[in-house]
Amino acid sequence: MNKSNRLLYFLALLKIIIPYFLQNSIYEPHRDEFLYLAEGHHLAWGFMEVPPMLSIFAWLTHLFGDGMFWVKLWPSLFGAATFIIAGKIVQSLGGKLFALLLLFLPFIFGGYLRVFFLFQPNPPEIFFWTMIAFSIIRFIQTKENKWLYVFGVSVALGMLSKYSVAFYTTSILLGLLFTKYRTIFINKHFWFASAIGFIIFLPNIIWQYQNQFPVVFHMKELQQTQLQYISPVSFLSDQLLINLPCFFIWITGLIYCLFSRQYRYVGLSYVFVIILLLLGHGKSYYSLGVYPVLFAFGATQLEQFTDAKRRWLRVAFIIFPVAIGLLFLPIALPLLPPPQLADLYVKMNTAKTGTLKWEDLKDHPLPQDFADMLGWKEMAQKAAKAYTMLNDSEKKETVVFCDNYGMAGALNYYAPQYHLPEVYSDNASFLYWLPTSINLKNLVLVTDDHHEKEHDFAKDFQSITIIDSVTNEFARERGDYIYLFKGADANFQNYMKEKIAKDKAEFKY
Repeated sequence: MNKSNRLLYFLALLKIIIPYFLQNSIYEPHRDEFLYLAEGHHLAWGFMEVPPMLSIFAWLTHLFGDGMFWVKLWPSLFGAATFIIAGKIVQSLGGKLFALLLLFLPFIFGGYLRVFFLFQPNPPEIFFWTMIAFSIIRFIQTKENKWLYVFGVSVALGMLSKYSVAFYTTSILLGLLFTKYRTIFINKHFWFASAIGFIIFLPNIIWQYQNQFPVVFHMKELQQTQLQYISPVSFLSDQLLINLPCFFIWITGLIYCLFSRQYRYVGLSYVFVIILLLLGHGKSYYSLGVYPVLFAFGATQLEQFTDAKRRWLRVAFIIFPVAIGLLFLPIALPLLPPPQLADLYVKMNTAKTGTLKWEDLKDHPLPQDFADMLGWKEMAQKAAKAYTMLNDSEKKETVVFCDNYGMAGALNYYAPQYHLPEVYSDNASFLYWLPTSINLKNLVLVTDDHHEKEHDFAKDFQSITIIDSVTNEFARERGDYIYLFKGADANFQNYMKEKIAKDKAEFKY
């Protein structure tokens, strides 16, 4: 193995290891991670929110014991694999050791540090965006048709990870269409590869059809509740903020590609992705998959620019990302317990960066992602306290129910530890797993509604008690209540049956 490959794989190993030492152990899985982990118990060819690939890694996580090490290993591996593929792009361009070192910096000092440590669809999505770019680059460089098949398989597996892979696929094909490499579309191997990719992705299409295309419902809901509030200005400014410590690397790569005859399609694909996301009011991080290839080109060009007379600039190219990146580390990952981290944000005036602004458009002590990693174990403990107040006979007729997928996912994750039964919800994909008819006399309800006792269904119970609430002041779930409803009558049984049927009416499962 030559020096270049040794450095590449050593840095990839560091990419896996470093986040484990940075994130403080007090933080739990993220609310979205609980949902994706739950999907590992219900393997299917699709889910309401995402394609099936992540559920396979969730299943493996359960197989290995559900520890945090395993939860975080899969995104870390995809991060390392993305770096390796970007490194292979560097090597294919003639880049050497300094270029690989420059390429490594964005993976440690920037948005990728957090993204590649969250068990979400984004890590495999970013990896497959990079694989798509790599396969086209290698085809252009070598004229070997095998890379077209790598392209087809990468697109298919990417689409099985996250549907937004379609944005980059469309963009890079448009980029090729506007260059002399449009001849790719008359290459029979391109269409054979596309057919193979379609066959790989076909089971998810069938699943979507059988379930009345829940992805459409999910996207409409996302548009109505979140995306419509994203402004083009904030989206564009966040592109700089996400990669601020290493912005000069990807800017260099973008400029080089746009003015390069051989690689102009790479630069154009970036432009098309940004345009598509602006038109669709996409979230800032939706574009993260387009940057590794630009970092690869930028790192190579900066290495060549400093190869002779300007070698002193290499020190600046390292010091600047490290210095700025160290300041951003407490924003990228929760390095300290919540009180100390909140105090640090005050001292650093972090609110001015906008990273403390939640979906409610208000500033909070911690970033929303970090607040979404707190309070879950406390919630499970207190739900278990309500459940243990019942005798064995009552437990057989008791259901634990949660208002949203984060609550249900967390309680199911901690259920073995606190001896809880399977927890249900009618939110997100949990709706699919909800029995059509639930026969119950008692209900442990986890909700953020402190008026639950005033709803019509409440009068169908003999007694209602607020057992406890989530008190962690830094948790987004602070103030969630745990109720114990006892002695349901026949009216409630009918109410639940009708509610479940109504909720499932939009979907066929």
